[in-house]
Amino acid sequence: MSYKAVIIGGVAGGASAAARLRRLSEDSQIIIFERGPHVSFSNCSLPYHLSGMIENSKELVLLHPWNFSSQYNIDARIRHEVVSIDRGNKTVSVKNLETGELYEETYDKLILSPGAAPIVPPIEGIEKAKIFTVRSVPDIERLNHAITDLKPHNVTVIGGGFIGIETAENLREKGLSVTLIEAMPQILRQFDFDMVQILHKELFDNGIHLILGDKVTSFTENSVILESGQIVDSPIVILAIGVSPETLLAREAGLDLGKTGAIKVDQNFKTNDDSIYAIGDAVEVYNPLFSDFFRLSLAGPAQKQARHVADHIHGLRPVPGGFIGSSVIKVFGMNAASTGLSEGFIQAAGINRDYEVVKVIPRDKVGLMPDSAMLHFKLLFDRQTGKILGAQAIGAGNVDKRIDIIATLIKTGGTIVDLKDLELCYAPPFGTARDVVNFAGLVATNLQAGIFKQVHDYQIRELIKQDAFIVDIREKEIFTKGHLKTAINIPFSEIRQRLSEFPKDRPVYIQCRTGQDSYNVVLTLQHMGYDNVFNLCGGFMGISFFEYFMDETLPREPILTGYNFD
Repeated sequence: MSYKAVIIGGVAGGASAAARLRRLSEDSQIIIFERGPHVSFSNCSLPYHLSGMIENSKELVLLHPWNFSSQYNIDARIRHEVVSIDRGNKTVSVKNLETGELYEETYDKLILSPGAAPIVPPIEGIEKAKIFTVRSVPDIERLNHAITDLKPHNVTVIGGGFIGIETAENLREKGLSVTLIEAMPQILRQFDFDMVQILHKELFDNGIHLILGDKVTSFTENSVILESGQIVDSPIVILAIGVSPETLLAREAGLDLGKTGAIKVDQNFKTNDDSIYAIGDAVEVYNPLFSDFFRLSLAGPAQKQARHVADHIHGLRPVPGGFIGSSVIKVFGMNAASTGLSEGFIQAAGINRDYEVVKVIPRDKVGLMPDSAMLHFKLLFDRQTGKILGAQAIGAGNVDKRIDIIATLIKTGGTIVDLKDLELCYAPPFGTARDVVNFAGLVATNLQAGIFKQVHDYQIRELIKQDAFIVDIREKEIFTKGHLKTAINIPFSEIRQRLSEFPKDRPVYIQCRTGQDSYNVVLTLQHMGYDNVFNLCGGFMGISFFEYFMDETLPREPILTGYNFD
């Protein structure tokens, strides 16, 4: 099969599509047009040049045009911008940005991979400020040079998504004072509000001035002015508030856009023109978990889409599976990963789903191992079917491994029964005999079976206002170091001797360190005739992480006398 394929845009989507097309056909002509100076670079690694983890910016460039030519016989033309598409004649108009020359190129198959552009809103005074974005190698080089030249006393990052967090972290690792501003009440919307408090604490503890729930209204030459009236002195500002899909070419060519404003494609990433495909950040994709389309700006899905398109062009007819959105990020000493649906997304999108939540905090390795650490794990599943809907994991260890397991089960239609029965590798330096995900599966099946009832850490403040009967079953010496101000201390070892202290005419809430011992006490009490007993999942540690950052930054009265984080 011989054809001429033109690809607009390189990096993850375009470069991967070109390489796969070549592997499937030696005779075809393949051309990549990239308007930037690099056809293939690691855009996800850009922030790590700021801290010096990636010392030389040249290392960010993965392949040069000569690599494509000599190794793949692919014609990769950098600094060439496609300015229009003539669908009727199957040609593109191309501008050589170095010479100004304008010429036409024909195609048999056209693949659009233009990506997305950083959002730069028309905020008052923005023309006065030194504004930077982080999207390309030249972007990060300009930012690094500005920091070296200006030696700013503070750098402000606006936006609490992946790029914003990674940029703030690496600037802080460089030794700079950093302010991070997010208009929403939390960073990283992939995580639920209760889970993300762990990351808020981590940023706070590492010296990031984190401002939440306050948006930028204007700039001056050396400051950022917020809606609250707060003024942040900062000679350098980095905008990381999101990206907008590059759809101008598609729109001008009469290609359909979807409900999200990105390019509309079918299950094979074909547009409404049979000869034109689109992939990457510029398209909307289907999510089988909520049966609708959304935008997903991640390199992994872009590469999968690229392979799918190349295979489809060659008649291989790959089976489409949709995308569920799996991601991971490092935030100083914490790693955080998520996949599938979150509670926040279900509620915000108004998805009609009867779901249950599991939250556990076991160790990620055998406790005797010196690098063993607690792992905060949250699982969502369908109450009726037991199908897994999503999960989030945060800890100092291998959270990606656990979320990868959940993502695999979701993609294969797995249930909480499958999860508890998974046979996983075990040795003390790597995990525990009953891994975190197995443990979550066991708790989930108990919840589905109605074996016990639970409440969550984010419900505790309200329970205290209601004068709820909360029993802390940790030993007295641990209890005195920090506890819920209204909790009654009845140690686990004394439960059976002090049953008379538990009322039967009102709900009883049992709390331990992480929620495991309290679960055992809940069952004990149920066996002894108490039928209105609740386990506080996540325990005192979960409450500590949930409350700490807000206690430190909001004008409110703490409900704890102290905190426990390990």
